[in-house]
Amino acid sequence: MPRYLVVGNGKCLVNLDQHAYIRDLYFPYVGQLNHVGGYSCRLGVWVEGSFRWLDDSKWERTLGYVQESLVTEVIAYHPELQITLTMNDAVHQREPIYMKRVSVTNHADYEREIRLFFHQDLAINETEVGDTAVYYPENHTVYHYKKDCYFMFNACTDQPLASHMLDPLGDELPALEGIFEFTTGIKRFHHAEGTFRDAEDGSLMMNPIAQGSVDSTISIRAWCPAQASSTHYYWFAAGHHLYEVKRLDQYVRDSHPGRLIDRVETYWRRWVNKKNPDFADLDPALIRLYKHSLLMVRTQTDANGAIIAANDTDIMQFNRDHYSYMWPRDGALVAMAMSSAGYHGMIAPFFRFCERALTDEGYLQHKYNPDGTVGSSWHPYLHDGKPQLPIQEDETALVLHALWHDYSCHGDIELAQSLYPSFIRKAARFLLHYQEDRLHLPLPSYDLWEERYGIFTFTASAVYGGLLAASRFAALFGDDVRAERYLHGAERIKHGILTHLWNTEQQCFARGLYRKDGQWLQDMTEESSIFGIYAFGVLPASDARVSSTMQRLRARLMNKMSVGGIARYTQDYYFQRCQEIDTAPGNPWIICTLWFASHEIEVASTLTELASPLETLRWVEHHSLPGGVLSEQLDPYTGAPVSVAPLTWSHATYVDTVLKYIAKYRELEKAANASCP
Repeated sequence: MPRYLVVGNGKCLVNLDQHAYIRDLYFPYVGQLNHVGGYSCRLGVWVEGSFRWLDDSKWERTLGYVQESLVTEVIAYHPELQITLTMNDAVHQREPIYMKRVSVTNHADYEREIRLFFHQDLAINETEVGDTAVYYPENHTVYHYKKDCYFMFNACTDQPLASHMLDPLGDELPALEGIFEFTTGIKRFHHAEGTFRDAEDGSLMMNPIAQGSVDSTISIRAWCPAQASSTHYYWFAAGHHLYEVKRLDQYVRDSHPGRLIDRVETYWRRWVNKKNPDFADLDPALIRLYKHSLLMVRTQTDANGAIIAANDTDIMQFNRDHYSYMWPRDGALVAMAMSSAGYHGMIAPFFRFCERALTDEGYLQHKYNPDGTVGSSWHPYLHDGKPQLPIQEDETALVLHALWHDYSCHGDIELAQSLYPSFIRKAARFLLHYQEDRLHLPLPSYDLWEERYGIFTFTASAVYGGLLAASRFAALFGDDVRAERYLHGAERIKHGILTHLWNTEQQCFARGLYRKDGQWLQDMTEESSIFGIYAFGVLPASDARVSSTMQRLRARLMNKMSVGGIARYTQDYYFQRCQEIDTAPGNPWIICTLWFASHEIEVASTLTELASPLETLRWVEHHSLPGGVLSEQLDPYTGAPVSVAPLTWSHATYVDTVLKYIAKYRELEKAANASCP
């Protein structure tokens, strides 16, 4: 299942599902390690002898976020229990602390006792072997630990104001009544299901310690007046030592969890509005998704620079691997969008990450773990019995391209200068030498979809853009000899593209070239990524060859069913839902659909011609999940999310397309006004 709600701060990321259960907990890196691993940390309610977990089918739920903030807003009503839960989840903007506020509304005409149960199902360091769950009487908490990872859990309920309790400013704070009952126990071993079963009679066994494959449950209770509400809190702190999580737990107590959640809301509202465009004629829903997309990208970006593709562990059911990696290509394109949006400070560490990751030879590898180590790969060192580099060359080139884009937007010459000898020159030298001399094209590598080996239009265009960026940096720093060399290399690539990748008969650029019987042959499979021919500056978007290519691709890749959208390429097998390729050549992808909208924006000459890309933006918003999350792809029949959600690339591409739309709208509006008498 996709992750409907995500909250994080660059050090700690928490994903929740459609039941508001925690399903993923990443610490100390975004995307590494996952200490829940897709299991369910449940929340349950006991009222007058009746118990319900939040995944009970009778709950009527709405999921979303507090406007312009990384604080969730989930409302769950249960007609049989006659209660409504209003929940807000947040991760502290600075510390690895997760907090949850639960407001319980009693719809009955009399006072009732309410008990809330919070279940912790951890697999610390991504294994259930050797965990310990223990009650800690010193501060009346439960904590789990293994090696150097500690997680301390606490909960409380607000009581009437107590005059003896003051915050640092002298204001009165509500007294906090803490954990009512607790228990620890064995899970998923022999016949033990877990301590969550112990909660279902409304009481817990108070077992103080368990070791091995373990979980825990804590509860709080309160008397809720008739037709009134009571407020409760749950939180945990993550750290590397017991004293760390104790300190953080005390910080939450001293500051009051409710006030901390309010401060998180304020922080993210300030963050997302730091540089607001005027939004032209965009609908409020599109503006809302734009701001939410900025926040979603922020949650998937580690403080040390890794921009993670996605953090949805349900994908492991299909491939025993995940998307919690930093692909330099994804990261570069995401960084460009965020730079355009005004978030240079957030993405500058990404370029430092790439500087550290660059090999001595000057290329970036397939993908990386959030801590900077090399990630898993399926690219071999042999192809047809011959040695090869197991890389996607576009990944190295696009980081150069993105770095120049960032400099163009923000003028951070100190960052660029510091990267010039260690990254820019090394990467440019590799791109210059990794070429097929007879074709004036890059040597074969893997395509951006990581599926096939050859020479691709997207890759060649990215290399052109990377070398052009390197030339501009060299000229910026007065390194004229290298500037000329890099520019000449870029022009050679452009010549190779126009000579060998253009198909005159079909009036379309080829997806790429493949080797057969000693000859290079064009692969004319319709492929959305050919948009790179204009996106990275090889040709202008208005060039007749680009226009005819994009028109042909749109016609062939459009999903003909009512869901609409555009596929990656013809007969895309990845999570394929429809075998009739004339109807659905592949599942519609959000990024691919937006690529075609970007081209329409680029070539628009009147405001009327912006109607089509505007409809595409509305299409994306329509197919977002209730909380505003965008998936990777959609079911062509139903429009339901397919593969991971949220996908960072989807959100960043939406941001990028919105900004391009606004800029073109204002340009055309100004031209129209100037032409009026």
